[in-house]
Amino acid sequence: MIPFGVEIRNSKFDVWQPKLLQRVSNSLPMTDSVADPGRPVISVVNLRVSYGEREVLHGVSFDVQRGETLVILGGSGSGKSTLLRTLVGLERPSGGEVWIKGVNIAQASDDELDAIRKKLGVSFQGGALFGSMTVGDNVALPLREHTRLEESTISIMVRIKLEQVGLASFEDFMPAQLSGGMKKRAAVARALAMDPEILFFDEPSAGLDPIIAAGIDQLILELKKAYSISMVVVTHELASAFLIADRMLLIDRGNVIAAGTKDELAASQNSRVRQFLDRVPEPQVEDELNYLQMLTGERETRH
Repeated sequence: MIPFGVEIRNSKFDVWQPKLLQRVSNSLPMTDSVADPGRPVISVVNLRVSYGEREVLHGVSFDVQRGETLVILGGSGSGKSTLLRTLVGLERPSGGEVWIKGVNIAQASDDELDAIRKKLGVSFQGGALFGSMTVGDNVALPLREHTRLEESTISIMVRIKLEQVGLASFEDFMPAQLSGGMKKRAAVARALAMDPEILFFDEPSAGLDPIIAAGIDQLILELKKAYSISMVVVTHELASAFLIADRMLLIDRGNVIAAGTKDELAASQNSRVRQFLDRVPEPQVEDELNYLQMLTGERETRH
């Protein structure tokens, strides 16, 4: 892994030349990162999301501050993945507000939503790399679709992003040739391509052995130090969460049952929080319907 903040300025790509910086600045979407620094970059107010008649998020509220890493914890079926999909605009809420960079995406037009998405980077759980494209082309895709950069400049930026995630020599590899951890890193490089103001991670260490997972955790910490951007990480991996988080949010059955710093969450005496942190199994349930009702917090109505 190349140390951040030093090597890029001295790299063989000479990326900090004024002419290149000017081309990049003119081509990437404009941002308002210096405006109102005290305002949260994300503010979720009484968020509700439903699939048909079944509500899976029940009035969720929280903020994400500038430069903060917020880890969203929860078990299977808790609603954390639905929350992430809503935050990046892939799900429309049935109620409440989701403010990102001053725009309520719950009511935003398609054009407004597209503009906000260009300020977000998303690293999906499985990487979501296009299997028919090289690693370099995967990383270059957002730049080719959403900027007016010349191909030579895009090529340099792709190499920069791959260097930053430890994949400097893998630009011409296909995704099928990468290990699981390398796919995760390539996905992070693509998420960074547009220099986002907010970075989202969906289960970044899921399916990885402990050593590779620790490498991904370290990458997240290095990115935070290098960029000072806001991050939202969805995970159920406790070791990773307590390492990378500034604050933590625990979701259970579509409700936020705990929120605070790592120490505050660790000291909680809430029974459901303790069950999750202490890895206490759920009681056995009679059938599939009761299991689904247990996950969603609904009660069966008997006549």
